[in-house]
Amino acid sequence: MAEKALVIVPTYNERENILRLIEAVLAQDPRIEVLVVDDGSPDGTGALVDERAAADPRVHIIHREKKLGLGTAYLAGFRWALERDYALVFEMDADFSHDPQHIPQFLETIAEADLVIGSRYREGRVTVVNWPIGRLLLSYFANVYARFVTGLPIHDSTAGYKCFRRKVLEAIDLSDVKSNGYAFQIEMHFRVWRKKFRVVEIPIVFVDRTEGASKMSKKIIREAVWMVWRLRWWALTGRV
Repeated sequence: MAEKALVIVPTYNERENILRLIEAVLAQDPRIEVLVVDDGSPDGTGALVDERAAADPRVHIIHREKKLGLGTAYLAGFRWALERDYALVFEMDADFSHDPQHIPQFLETIAEADLVIGSRYREGRVTVVNWPIGRLLLSYFANVYARFVTGLPIHDSTAGYKCFRRKVLEAIDLSDVKSNGYAFQIEMHFRVWRKKFRVVEIPIVFVDRTEGASKMSKKIIREAVWMVWRLRWWALTGRV
């Protein structure tokens, strides 16, 4: 890999995880850097990252005043990356549900793709560890529902572990992205697919968090339910 890569990690109260995660990510390749987007974590996550960033030029942070949501955090990170010379941009959770050891596989696969998605449900296989059966069924059938409504040919459209080529983010009008929860992942995948970029899914093992609390809520679920119909309508009317 000749190109620089940026791993964007949104955080809200991830003090227990963030420094270990940064170390694990940076260990995968010397050309990788990390950008933490912290939503004013009351537990001091941002201050910990500040100390780490002061000692290492490969670590960066954006401070936001309050909890503004996953989608807006990634959009802020995308804009930050596009203002600089990163060729590859990752999305990654802060809670170790996304194993940093998969990063080399992403980097190898992106050589022949424009977007690489770490899939939990590739070709019918489920690779999720420690989730309650109710949460697993909700996630699995949410992806079935999204494929049915939108036609999106992706097995794990709600996946949050992925790598974009710079040109993909440059081709999308980030100011037009409307979703903020898990629907953000569906919307981004849909926009990439509609622009006919090369999308590849690779299998990953997704392990439920062991530290901190899940950010899932009923509001996030409702947003995802309705967003897929908006995407279908936008496609029919030529908006995307």
